Amino acid sequence: MKVCIVGGGLAGLAAALRLGSRHEVDIYEKRGHLGGCLSSHRVDDFWIEQFYHHCFAEDRQLFSLLSELGLEDRLEWLKGTTGYFAGKTIYPLNTPAEILRYPLLSLTDKAKLALLTLRSSGWDTDTLDTITAEEFIIRELGTRTYESFFEPLMRSKFGDLRNQVSAAWLIGRIAIRSNRGLSGERLGYLKGGFQVLVDALAEAAGRDCTVRLHDPVTGISRESGEWRVNGRRYDAIISTIPPQALRHIGGPDLPPLPYQGAACLALGLDDQVTNGIYWLNMKDPGPYGAVITHTNFVPVERYDGHIVYLASYFTGDLPARADAVMRDHFCRTFGIRDSSIRWERMAVEPLAGPVFTTGYRKLIPAYQAKGFYWAGMFSPSNYPERSMEGSIAAGYAAAAELERAGGEP
Repeated sequence: MKVCIVGGGLAGLAAALRLGSRHEVDIYEKRGHLGGCLSSHRVDDFWIEQFYHHCFAEDRQLFSLLSELGLEDRLEWLKGTTGYFAGKTIYPLNTPAEILRYPLLSLTDKAKLALLTLRSSGWDTDTLDTITAEEFIIRELGTRTYESFFEPLMRSKFGDLRNQVSAAWLIGRIAIRSNRGLSGERLGYLKGGFQVLVDALAEAAGRDCTVRLHDPVTGISRESGEWRVNGRRYDAIISTIPPQALRHIGGPDLPPLPYQGAACLALGLDDQVTNGIYWLNMKDPGPYGAVITHTNFVPVERYDGHIVYLASYFTGDLPARADAVMRDHFCRTFGIRDSSIRWERMAVEPLAGPVFTTGYRKLIPAYQAKGFYWAGMFSPSNYPERSMEGSIAAGYAAAAELERAGGEP
């Protein structure tokens, strides 16, 4: 079969890896490089992800892929610490003593939150798809815990959509991040960065596939039982981009999925300013919702100074001069001189990921739907919390479904 894969991110490359040796596969990628949201910036002599990444202990498909590509020795397990920035104060929230000292929750609130975390992996997320996270937290933990702890996180991540996000997403998020010890969370990273994985996948898939960089899909049609993509003939199409992004160029009419954009400003600094914390959630209002200090997770000796990400999410259009606004706010808030910023890189993705609003589960397209094959962050394997693992699984599943059906729509 002749197969078109739309999008050269992780799901598309995973599908290509499974199909390329048996079929004629073309990968269409609008950018000049592969990787999608797993892409990296090149800074001096190292790679740093455009959007912060790490993996989790249960990511079995990812680990199997690393082994298949000869990268298993690159995987390392590091400690990811967390904290909260509230009232211009950094509160670490890792050890039992630090959690007990956190002043914005009572002992009873903290005990209930700890119990919910322990129970998170046992919840049936299907039953939580129609309940908002706000309703669920208030019911289980009380209004004070929602307003003082969860609401600022929801606001920074989802903005005006925060009151529509389902409890299924929240519990999925808590469950995937519950692999904690007494001093932090156990997270995986690749020595050399995840660009190592992108390069290895691109090389492996590229041996059997044609990679079309700088080649966005601009037209799709169905003629005499065959697909035409940008005028070229194909027996089947796997799309890894949001379904609504294909509708205006001839793709099928699927219900639009709620999506949001991401803007991530990476800064190289002389010093680290988050008291050794990797993931610092911002309770105080600002133009970004979290400060992720990469070099409080990965050893700083691998880079030329410290690296922080300022993470912001948006719907619609990105505010004007977003990078300057984020940088200036960060410098004022943490007392940083402009001269101590060595470099900066801004990454913006208008359709960075789906928002799991209530009722989202019914919108998820099957791996084969309306003549197309689908794999991406919107796929069943990425519900209710998206991850690299879920995207790899989606790519594999779509490829398997295509072969089972013989490419027939």
